[in-house]
Amino acid sequence: MKAFVTLRDVAVHQELIKDSVFRAHAARADNPEQALEFLRDVQTRHQDASHLCWAYKIGEQYRFSDGGEPGGTAGQPILRAIEGQGLDHVVVGVIRYFGGTKLGAGGLMRAYGGTAAEALRTAGKQTESPRAAFVAEVSFEHMGVLYHALDAFSAQERQEEYTAQGLRVRASLPADEIEPFRTMLRDGTKGRFGLMMPETAAS
Repeated sequence: MKAFVTLRDVAVHQELIKDSVFRAHAARADNPEQALEFLRDVQTRHQDASHLCWAYKIGEQYRFSDGGEPGGTAGQPILRAIEGQGLDHVVVGVIRYFGGTKLGAGGLMRAYGGTAAEALRTAGKQTESPRAAFVAEVSFEHMGVLYHALDAFSAQERQEEYTAQGLRVRASLPADEIEPFRTMLRDGTKGRFGLMMPETAAS
């Protein structure tokens, strides 16, 4: 898994286009359930809106909805706004308060895509590195080396277990720090350690 850029906070951007109000709400979402929960919250707070159109992209997963607008005029432009800025783990919902003037297919695409793009452009962003879970084992004489390495790399989700042979620790690190961590353990224990990688998970 590669590092990705996502949103740091919820972002909102509103535009008035030919008497209709378009208001984009964007946020980070790490799974489809989080994305849909965010959209339900947006809809609850804008129950009188004419439409709620949306899209999300989470790794290889993506979905979009035109929310009652003509097919292809809202959800896909919102998704393209997310992809066009190289973002991931992001959901965007754009509500519309219809002002009485029809925009046509091209106008709707520009309105929904443009409002979403501006919300994303002005949003605070952060780069996330996927986390790799691991199990490290050392003998009792090298416990200090393992503890030093865990602290040096700020390992998270630490679970310690003593065995007949020594110390076993389950934890996680950013995926790109696993090899430097392995090197520190190898040098400190002169190769007498175990390191297993049972799974990876996005941070």
